[in-house]
Amino acid sequence: MPAPRTAAEDHGPLPDLPPPSGPAPGAPEAAAQPGTAGPQGDTPRPPGDAARPQTDAAGAGHPREADTAPVESELPHRVLKSLLGAWALAACSTEETTAVEAHLTDCASCADEALRLRNAVGLLHPADNLDLDPLLRSRVLEGCLGRRPARIPVPEWAAPYDAETAKLDALLRDMGEAEWRAPVRLRWFDGERPVNRKTTVAGVIGHLMAVDGLVATALGLADPLGAAVSPGRVGPTDRTHAFWRTVDGHPAPQDTREPWREQSHALIRTASFAGRRTSELAVSYGEFGLPLRDAFLDRAFECWVHAGDIAEAVDYPYRVPAAGHLHDLVDLAARLLPSALADRRRAGLAAPPQRLVEAGAPGRTLHLEVEGDGGGHWYIALDSPAALGTPDRTVAHIALDGAEFCQLAAGHISPEEAAAGQHGEREAIRDVLFATASLSRL
Repeated sequence: MPAPRTAAEDHGPLPDLPPPSGPAPGAPEAAAQPGTAGPQGDTPRPPGDAARPQTDAAGAGHPREADTAPVESELPHRVLKSLLGAWALAACSTEETTAVEAHLTDCASCADEALRLRNAVGLLHPADNLDLDPLLRSRVLEGCLGRRPARIPVPEWAAPYDAETAKLDALLRDMGEAEWRAPVRLRWFDGERPVNRKTTVAGVIGHLMAVDGLVATALGLADPLGAAVSPGRVGPTDRTHAFWRTVDGHPAPQDTREPWREQSHALIRTASFAGRRTSELAVSYGEFGLPLRDAFLDRAFECWVHAGDIAEAVDYPYRVPAAGHLHDLVDLAARLLPSALADRRRAGLAAPPQRLVEAGAPGRTLHLEVEGDGGGHWYIALDSPAALGTPDRTVAHIALDGAEFCQLAAGHISPEEAAAGQHGEREAIRDVLFATASLSRL
């Protein structure tokens, strides 16, 4: 049995039927008009008469059938059918749109297909963000740990570092060779002025790996720089320059991503197995030191800041840490401010204290209010790092957005540019803003 034949309209619009050769049954025969051929004549029509209406014997004019026939599109059916998707998305040119819409009045199958495509377009949401929710990983892990708690959990103080390194690794995973060579400008605040250093994405990852090595050596892990740096009190800047020298200032992706990734995993594993006993282990940064719990927060902060630098260089959006993690990072910076203020005083960059305060005694205080997710209230002692900041001794107040405070602490904006709500002693406010910017470093 032969297969059923396709419908006629599947091959394009139906052709117009030719006009009848004679008068309709029962109608009087039309009289021949001047300049036209009669039933038996072949006299050609004069130019200009193509649009002149024919008249019947009674003299009433009516348009000829050729004048009322729709204008056919010059594009074939298969081309017009292929344009239906673009037409539904409003991506056709003006000429294509006109041709398609004229075709839809004649072709039933294309009209049905166009209706289905237009309805499908209505289900799309192009304005939605296609990036995954940054909290998705935390929610999935929380759900998994709720069903089966981890036998060896990650310490709370290491969780921000775990999250930020995972975010950065996800950003690096799909980057090509050209993006790894993209120029990145590292910025920080040196004393009284902002400075910067130009490198590449690979150079930034090498910098993170070199400074993370300070935490690695404190935990007994191998130093990623090996013999490239001499043992002793070597700070983050010297370690970074030592790494860049070993790769002639232009590290390759294979020299940075995998070693940095393996080192970050080793740091988290080691901290998890060591547990709470190592949270106060001293980590030397050369000129100063931090307990291990604060060193992990410091590395999480720098990982997030430099991941933002990389994302900006490759034109990719990057979000701030989760609210709880951001609060921990802001808290670390706030706790370091009294010492940073004292260092600036010793260098002659800040006003001397107004009075001496015994260790643990309340003294003049600045109220730091950080707004938004991860924010809170901190009371910064102004006269001595060992003094106690209290609300009843407040002489000045600063209000900043959480992300803006972190950008100031990272040296990405200057103290003068910080859009802070300020009230109280101007000198104290200026000293604290500059001390916040001086927390940044290469």
